Amino acid sequence: MITRRIALVSLFVLTLASFGSSLSASASANDPAQVFVEGMADEAIQALTAEGVNRSDRIVRFRELLKANFDVPLIGKWVLGRYWRSASDEDKKSYLSLFEDYIVITYVERFDQYSGEKLRVVKSVAEPGQDALVYTEINRPSGSEAIRVDWRVRAKSDLYKIIDVYVEGISMSQTQRKEFSSVLRSQGGKVSALNDILRTKIASLN
Repeated sequence: MITRRIALVSLFVLTLASFGSSLSASASANDPAQVFVEGMADEAIQALTAEGVNRSDRIVRFRELLKANFDVPLIGKWVLGRYWRSASDEDKKSYLSLFEDYIVITYVERFDQYSGEKLRVVKSVAEPGQDALVYTEINRPSGSEAIRVDWRVRAKSDLYKIIDVYVEGISMSQTQRKEFSSVLRSQGGKVSALNDILRTKIASLN
C-alpha cells in the first residue's frame, strides 16, 4: 500500500491549507521568491476555502493551483527515481497523469480543515543556479509551537515553481520517493504495477 502520512502531496495540502491571507510584514516585497510563496498561499485560501464551493469546483481549482505553482512532472519523475529510466513511454505518460490525479483526489478535501493558522516568512536564500529556499513558519491559533516549513523554488523563464518542501528539515519529495520505491521493489520494479495501484487508490477515493 502507498502510505500518506508525510508524503509530498500531504505536505502540499496540510501546509498550504494552513496559510491565512494575513501574511508577515517581515517578508521583502522585493524578493521574487518570497512574493511567489506569499501569493500562492493567498490565492489558495481565497479559491479553496470560500463558502459555497462544491467538491467538483474545488477539485478543478485545486488542480489549477497545483499545476500553476508546483513543477508536478519534475517532482513525479524524481520521485520515481531509477525506475523512470526503465519504464516504457506509455507507462511514463500514465504515471505522470496518475501522480497528479492522486495528489488532487487524495487531498482536496483537506481544505475543509483550515482553522485560521498564519504563515510567517522568515527569509529567502538564493542558491547556485536557479533555485532559492524560502524559509517560513506556520503559527497555530492554539499557541502550539510553530511548524518550520521551507520551500525550494526554481525559476524557469522568469516563473517560479516549487520543486520540494521541507517540514522540520525533512524533504517531502524524498519521503515520497522512498514510499514509491518500496512499492516498486515489491512489484518487481514494474511501473505498470505502481500505476495499477494508483488507479485503484484513486478510484476508491473518488
